[in-house]
Formats: sequence, C-alpha cells, structure tokens
Amino acid sequence: MVMTGYWYIVQVYTGHEKKIQSNLERRLASKSDSDREIRDEILGVNVPMSTTVKNEDGKRKVRTAPTYPGYVLINVQHQVGPHADSEIGRKSWAFVQETPGVMNFLGNANPIPLSEEDVERMLATATVEEEAPVPEITFSIGDKVRVIEGPFSSFTAEILGIDTQRQRLSLSITIFGRSTPLELGFMGVERL
Repeated sequence: MVMTGYWYIVQVYTGHEKKIQSNLERRLASKSDSDREIRDEILGVNVPMSTTVKNEDGKRKVRTAPTYPGYVLINVQHQVGPHADSEIGRKSWAFVQETPGVMNFLGNANPIPLSEEDVERMLATATVEEEAPVPEITFSIGDKVRVIEGPFSSFTAEILGIDTQRQRLSLSITIFGRSTPLELGFMGVERL
C-alpha cells in the first residue's frame, strides 16, 4: 500500500467518532475556493471500524463499532502543529482543533506522524471480521431433542431441518396431539 502525506491520530469524544468525521468532512466541503488550500491539504479523515458477530441467545447479532474508540485518523499533505514549519501545517492543525468534539492531536502541540507500518496495521485490523465460534453441529434430521428455552421448555421435539448459516433448527413438537412447527437456535435444545 502506498501512503501519501502524513497520518496523525486525533483524540475525540468517545462514541462520537463518526459524527466528528462527518463534521470535519462537511467543514472541508464548505470551504470556499479562496480557502481551497485547507481542502487540498487534508487528504482524508478515517474512523477504522470493526464488525463483530456474536451469538446471543441463539441469535446472531452483528455490531459495527470503532476499532479505536475515542480516536480518528487524519491524513494531511504536510506536517501539522502550532509550531509546524509551514503555514498550511499550522492552519490545518487549527482547523482540526476547532472542530466540535475534537479534543487534541495525540502529542498535543507537537503531534508526531504515524509510521507507514503503523497506518497499514491500524487500517488492516479495522477490516477484520471477528466471527464468533460456530458451535459444532451434533444434530441430524430426525433426531429427538429436548427444548431448553422459551415457552416450550422441557418439550420433546423432532428435528425437521438444520440451517447452519443462521444456526437455527426447524423442529416439530406435539401439543394437544397435533404436530406444531417451531424454529430455535442450536443452543435452545439439548440431545435426549
């Protein structure tokens, strides 16, 4: 991956990372042509996100959250800071600092740019999906199982189908002499 410019970590209010990214991007877009140098200076704002998949109560729950809560990555063309060598570096630093929700650059008045390896590692870990362990399927169609959750807890059921993708079982239970279909997660039943 070829990196351009300098990457900095900016500390922001935790839980507001995407909102602050949006605020920065909106402020950049609203800059007039006479103030285009700031727009050209800031190459990007990035909030690395991770997707986690959890199995709770037999249901798959997908959650996307910042990989580094309370931090945003900023990519700029020149080194920034209140004491930066270039005027545009000082202006960029002030522009980011004035954005509501931004607390400070990591390193305060002397921010240190990230190395290319650090940026690659931070962006790469953000795209990895952490898959919850899939329970081993020990059931077969036609097996008899006991329901252990929900209103039919302690009922005996027969497995009619297995959906490994959704981790669900199609079951048939007998209530008042009638066969009734039921769908439960793998964890909602136990072998007899």
